[in-house]
Amino acid sequence: MQVSPSVRAVQVPDESPMHPQFTTIYLVGRGQVLTIDSGEDAERYRWMLKGYLAATEHAEIGQSVVTHYHFDHSSNLRWLRDQFSAEVYVLEAAKPLLGDRLPESGLHELRAGDSIGVGGGVKLRAIATPGHSPDSLSYFLEDEGVLFTGDTILGEGTTTVNDLADYLESLQRLRELPNLRVICPGHGPLIEDPVQRIDLYLRHRTQRERQVITALTSGDALTSWQIMEQLYPGINPRLRRSADGNVRAHLRKLEKDGRIKVYEGKRRQPTETETAQVEEQEHARLEVMRQADAYREEARRRTIFLQENPPANEWEEPPRYELI
Repeated sequence: MQVSPSVRAVQVPDESPMHPQFTTIYLVGRGQVLTIDSGEDAERYRWMLKGYLAATEHAEIGQSVVTHYHFDHSSNLRWLRDQFSAEVYVLEAAKPLLGDRLPESGLHELRAGDSIGVGGGVKLRAIATPGHSPDSLSYFLEDEGVLFTGDTILGEGTTTVNDLADYLESLQRLRELPNLRVICPGHGPLIEDPVQRIDLYLRHRTQRERQVITALTSGDALTSWQIMEQLYPGINPRLRRSADGNVRAHLRKLEKDGRIKVYEGKRRQPTETETAQVEEQEHARLEVMRQADAYREEARRRTIFLQENPPANEWEEPPRYELI
């Protein structure tokens, strides 16, 4: 999907309630293109990229950046290096978060404020936008007015927030960008009214803070989960943990502002038996997944073998043909 003269969107369908409609990998430039984000460690992302490049782009991936370390945005960095010899650029602070997803070679440090040349005069500027995650970056193609936000701003609904104070500053920073025409989010459709959407996000967070304060006016000390249940009565159950995380982000900000009193909880410590059971279950789960991967690879090789060889095992004596 063409976004601007230098930008295309590869939209991969997604059924997760956290990822509205689809997850998007963006291609910037021509010939040796740059990818923004790389998708999950799932074959559909890699096939989508390879298929799009082969059928539409007639191009290769020369560079890759990520908006943040979460697995649905960064899991194919090593594959991009192995498959295309792509140069990978990441924040220094993101390296320990990315771990073994990083390639062993072709890795470069990226700092907020750096510009990345893509060729043909196309340049992306990296902008620090922490809040959703501590390492969140957005990328701005100012000449074409295109802003890539990852999960800082979504194409539909609102995002989860880790540090609310940082997040509000990040939104304000993006709002002040010149020539901002379209936001390219990590999930969901393009945003054609970028300033209005940022203002909506800012108002939403202000409103949510008021709701948290109202919930606490009952006089009783409440848990974040109890507040979440009041604020999100009809939420999809699969989103409750994320909603609770957003409530806790608001509570941390209110504590920092000196507006609430916090009674520290006591984290439950698992017994040695419970820890051993969890480790055993995890080991068994990983073994099943390893075996499933082996079966998939065996099926793939079997399919190729059947395509390349005669169906000898289907016949005792195969039909033969000659002219009359």
